[in-house]
Amino acid sequence: MANLQGIRRRIRSVKNMQQITKAMKLVSASKLRRAQDRVIAARPYSRQMAAILNHLAARAGDYEHPLLEKRGDQNILLVLITADKGLCGAFNTNLIRAAQQFLREQADKNVSLITVGRKGRDFFRRRGAHLVGEYINITARVVTYSQAAEIARDIIQRFTDAEQKIDKVYIIFNEFKSVLQQRVIVGQLLPLCQFQEGEQQETPVDYIYEQPPAEIFAELLPKHIETQVFHALLESVASEHGARMTAMDSASRNASEMIDSLTLYMNRVRQASITREIIEVVSGAEAL
Repeated sequence: MANLQGIRRRIRSVKNMQQITKAMKLVSASKLRRAQDRVIAARPYSRQMAAILNHLAARAGDYEHPLLEKRGDQNILLVLITADKGLCGAFNTNLIRAAQQFLREQADKNVSLITVGRKGRDFFRRRGAHLVGEYINITARVVTYSQAAEIARDIIQRFTDAEQKIDKVYIIFNEFKSVLQQRVIVGQLLPLCQFQEGEQQETPVDYIYEQPPAEIFAELLPKHIETQVFHALLESVASEHGARMTAMDSASRNASEMIDSLTLYMNRVRQASITREIIEVVSGAEAL
């Protein structure tokens, strides 16, 4: 039977961990509100821009742009967005599992990875995956558009580089649904004419070009990729805070249950110790 000092030490340890989990829950809750507002504000712009550019690309005539060029599917670039920190439940696990499933499905093709976040980078680096780029400490702070633009420019440069011969670019991230629910998204980012989000429209729209299509697409298409990457980063940040808030709340409840169980066990041990001492005293008195 464990001694009282060891049980008290364990109770103090669990209480200290409970204080940490409660603090992390409050921090994530405070950050979640702002991250959620940014996601909700970014969604309409991102979706409408995707819809307009898809229809523009469909009506561009004979104009060709590298980001609209349909290629094969032998060389694929996968962009994986994970968190830099843990303690957020199955947030990172689900993303890594989706990336592994993607790699298994594309086992006969050449797949290279760009990882955003420390967890995804460390996981695939240990397993010898072909990492061609990495970005860390992006989602740990407030995500800015300039950071998303840097990642997007790297993706565009690799896709348009004739030496690398990238045929398609996919992106994996967590879409924020609610505090309790996040959905893993595996979407094709390039070539742009294959992007499906917002593509359906009931009435076809004819556009009047004030500038030549080449000038318009040269400006808008890279901006669109930057917007999509920025939107994915915002979704990932909000999902991470929601997952961490839920995980820390569950951990705090589990700690409370463990403290109650240990306290009850400690009382039983103490009562047994007192009873044993009384029996020893009575037995000694009777022997005398």
